[in-house]
Amino acid sequence: MRILTPEQIKRWLQRTAITFVAATAAISIALVWLWRDRASLDEIDWPPYPYIEPSLDAVTMTWLGVTTLLFDDGETQILIDGFFSRPTLLDALLSRPVSSNAVTINYVLDEYRMRRLAAIVPVQSHYDHAMDIGAIANRSSASILGSESSANIARGAGVPEDQIIVAENRGTYSFGQFTVTMIETPHAPIGWSGSVPVDGTIDDALQTPASIWAYREGQSYSVVLAHPYGTTVIHGSGGYVEDALQGIQADIVLLGMAMLDGLGRDYVERYWKAVVTTTGAAHVMPIHFDDLTQPFGEILLYPRALDNFVKTSKWLKEIAATWDTDTRLHLPEFGKAVVLYPEVSPEA
Repeated sequence: MRILTPEQIKRWLQRTAITFVAATAAISIALVWLWRDRASLDEIDWPPYPYIEPSLDAVTMTWLGVTTLLFDDGETQILIDGFFSRPTLLDALLSRPVSSNAVTINYVLDEYRMRRLAAIVPVQSHYDHAMDIGAIANRSSASILGSESSANIARGAGVPEDQIIVAENRGTYSFGQFTVTMIETPHAPIGWSGSVPVDGTIDDALQTPASIWAYREGQSYSVVLAHPYGTTVIHGSGGYVEDALQGIQADIVLLGMAMLDGLGRDYVERYWKAVVTTTGAAHVMPIHFDDLTQPFGEILLYPRALDNFVKTSKWLKEIAATWDTDTRLHLPEFGKAVVLYPEVSPEA
């Protein structure tokens, strides 16, 4: 057996250290490059939703990033989801405990005049949908309508029990002139080997600060938001059941798109047919296509290595041309209220 001299051992350790540092640097550079390699929304040639000046009683919708949406008919406001705080990528990777950001929430509620909130409706209980629902409810008299898991997020934030409604499948709930129907649907199978990421339920009041991984899915919903002027379906996740929306007619579908390019074009086509073709929607807007690790108000697409929404958008255009030639595709504009049903607005 060869015995190394102290000098040889020293040289070997030096070479090993240099190799390790070089490999680590190369991997870090590659990861940074992959994280920054993003497509631009300018590459998608869909027009924004047609804009008209809203009348006093028009039904408007404001997209606030990811799947957070504010609906307003001049008397009643409905907030789909509640995700303003935006934990960072490092918070997620290091599983750091996080809490709702009071400064951001106060700013958003004031900036978008959320003074008539009647209901907060999380489409599921992952943090990017439901993290801030309790903090928002505590700043308003709004009810939280969602799964038992969402109810436990609210309870952990100290929301009074009389503001919490646990939804029944296909249950319909009235808020002013809006009616909300909650239809149970599966989450998109975008996890490892077709699994659902962070599945399961939240079985006790969720105390914060807490890791984002504590916000388990609970139950996902397709939300049918009806008003005398028209009907919108909000489908926050890309999972579906073929006949779940049978018999429901919608004017507009807001279609969750997160990570669907990894499931393939055939999956996206079946998804479209189950949600858009079935409801006969005349207009479709994507939601949940933007990078949820960015600060509130900054809209970037995910890195291409995670999700290529530009590719998925091309599939959607082809699928619409095949199955629903009269359906129009639109990109939402962050923070801009649009009149959803202009043809029935008195001043249209």
